[in-house]
Amino acid sequence: MVPVYNRTKYLAEALDSVVAQGFDESEMQIEVIDDCSTHDDAEVLVRTRYANRVSFHRQPHRVGMASNWNTCIQRAKGSLIHILHQDDFIANGYYREIKNLADNYPDVGLYSTRTFFVDEQSIITGVIRRVRELEQPAKAPEPFFYQTPILCASVTVRRASYEALGGFSLDSGYVTDCEMWARITSAHGAVVSPKVLAFHRQYDGTETHRMSRTAEGIKDICRLNDIFAQRYAGFSLVQGKARAAAAAWEGYLGFKLLGDRAAAAANWEMCVELTPAHQRLARHLGMYLRRAHRLGVVGTASRIATKLSWQSSLK
Repeated sequence: MVPVYNRTKYLAEALDSVVAQGFDESEMQIEVIDDCSTHDDAEVLVRTRYANRVSFHRQPHRVGMASNWNTCIQRAKGSLIHILHQDDFIANGYYREIKNLADNYPDVGLYSTRTFFVDEQSIITGVIRRVRELEQPAKAPEPFFYQTPILCASVTVRRASYEALGGFSLDSGYVTDCEMWARITSAHGAVVSPKVLAFHRQYDGTETHRMSRTAEGIKDICRLNDIFAQRYAGFSLVQGKARAAAAAWEGYLGFKLLGDRAAAAANWEMCVELTPAHQRLARHLGMYLRRAHRLGVVGTASRIATKLSWQSSLK
């Protein structure tokens, strides 16, 4: 199931990667779910390029990301559901690996592989780490507490798990996938193959980038922290807040470097809200020390940093 909204630049690459796996209509349903796009006609692409192999459904009005994903679940006919985003794609062998996992562990709710990160040219820029805690089936949500260790492109879920747990949360925003994966893992278990068989695209046009610019993603992490603190005894609000603060700081530095003042300001506002003054001072001093070291004036900078740190501790 492939949810789309407006952007269709990479949709053919996503669909081609699925069709190329060689499954016919009796074995696999392939459908594009359009969230009432206002431009970039996905239906034309689907009808002309894939004829009857890929079906198309258009929402009568915009329902939003999570609701569109839930429509994918509702319209899916099979017992295993893979929601592949329009910008992502999979490697040959992905579905064989998922089938092997599902056959070997029929009582597990979530199956995944690892994922490559790629850029706009589909060039690999990184790879997600192994989730060793889930390489054997386990009902262990801890890997999801302070990060999202698996990405949508690599995840296939049993229909029964989605139906039992109610689908994606409509108020979790940017982290609704992480909340869902943790919920499934805790209730029905998960297993993650160490093989890298999916590709997640990172570029400026994604919804993730938009939410990074406005710092909405940071606010979503804070809301997820509260949910996890209520739901899981082992979750640390302090560590969760530190994760959000670090993300805000990185967003501030990154957008400042790009000259995007509005995005830098939005992330800085969240950084101030989440980070004590002495920690913000320490981060700035560390940044200036590294810069001073490159300029060959590290001795002077160190003395200034020591003095400022001592003065800050007296306040």
